Amino acid sequence: MPQYMLALYDDPSRWPKLSPEEMQKSIERYMAWGQRPYVVQGKRLAIDNGRVLKGANGKARATDGPYSETKEVLGGIYLIEAKDYDEAVERTLDHPHLDHGTIELRQLYS
Repeated sequence: MPQYMLALYDDPSRWPKLSPEEMQKSIERYMAWGQRPYVVQGKRLAIDNGRVLKGANGKARATDGPYSETKEVLGGIYLIEAKDYDEAVERTLDHPHLDHGTIELRQLYS
C-alpha cells in the first residue's frame, strides 16, 4: 500500500502560551492519533536548528539552519498508509494538528 508523509507546520510561539493542562491534553491527542492502524510512524523534530547543506561548484557546505521566511516551521512528521490521495486526505482530516497548524501531505516514491 502506498505511503504518505504528513509534514506538520506550526507557529512555534504558540506552544509556550499553553497551560500545562492544555499541553498535556494536546500531547495525548497526538499520541492517540498516532496509534491508528494506518499510521506507520510519527516523530517530533528535536529542538534545534538542524543544518542546511548546499552544493555549488562541486563542493558541499553545511550551515546552521533552517532559514525559513515564514512564521510556520516544520515540527514533525507522520507516515501513513492509504490507497490513494483521497484516502490519505480523509484519514488526515481529524488530525489534532489541524486545530492550529498546517499539514503538507505528500506521497512517498515506492
